[in-house]
Amino acid sequence: MRATEVVKGVNLRVLSIFGLARLHWNWHRVLVERGMANYSVDYLRRLRDAVEVFADAFDEWMRTQAESDHLTSRGLMPTVWAKDGQDPAVVRRLELKVAEAAGAAARAVAVTGTYMMVAGFGALDPIANWFTMSAPKAMLSPHDIRSTTAGIKGRLSTMIAEAETGSESALPGFAPSQLHPVIWTAAAAHWTTHQYRVAVREAAEALTVHWKTTLGRNDVDDTVFWQQSLAPGTASAEQPKLVWPGNPADKTNKSMRGGLEPLAKALNSLATGLNLTVRNIATHTRDELSEQEGLERLAAYSYLARLLDTCEIDRGEEPAQPASL
Repeated sequence: MRATEVVKGVNLRVLSIFGLARLHWNWHRVLVERGMANYSVDYLRRLRDAVEVFADAFDEWMRTQAESDHLTSRGLMPTVWAKDGQDPAVVRRLELKVAEAAGAAARAVAVTGTYMMVAGFGALDPIANWFTMSAPKAMLSPHDIRSTTAGIKGRLSTMIAEAETGSESALPGFAPSQLHPVIWTAAAAHWTTHQYRVAVREAAEALTVHWKTTLGRNDVDDTVFWQQSLAPGTASAEQPKLVWPGNPADKTNKSMRGGLEPLAKALNSLATGLNLTVRNIATHTRDELSEQEGLERLAAYSYLARLLDTCEIDRGEEPAQPASL
């Protein structure tokens, strides 16, 4: 049984074969919306060359294999097996050649985001998992490998053209992986599968959990935590605060600390505002964000995270300590 469904502008091909549900993203329509990552033209060209080497090695190996698909295999059998009369040594040599090429080309899947979504397994890298076709209950077919490889080459060609245009215009690139480590570590797994709303929510949760754990403040709600931790006033062991660094006796710092209270209020407002308008909405709605909307929200959290790293922890009687320790 085959059906096509459009969800939030993403074309999903849904195949159900004797209980085996498969979701295959139409990446040609999805990835055209992706922004430029900060990859050089030379790197993208080398990556495209590696994918072409993989495609050639895969086709050479497939000439020794009998080919099937998920309808024929009923979701239970392999989708490839060696043809009768093939020399096992030759087949093995070609398999190793494909494996080596796959190792060099697999990075292209992450760069282009060209994963296959398989129910029960999540996002799969079709190049790295090509060998699973020979196993029972194969999740991939030769058609999957060929179509995905073609899509990757097309996407890389587009990225190369965009990178060349960007170099000519001298516009800076933007790489999400350069965001604050706390933010990107929490968001990365969801971002690469285009779940932007979930990525923002997880980043917000991670930043709050990081600082609540650092300050030992798991006794309050998130919004109250930010209000108390960044508000001006006297800190205590029970309610430590994050304060902007600087010795008030130092002449250079004296003028800077004159802006401490408004800066603390600004940090307080930024943290509280992000928690209410971004984190809570991302948690309680199912409306997906665009990539641009997700980037802007993650950038705001990354900026806040770096400001907080600059602060010191004031626990009242104890001398203030650098917050990043």
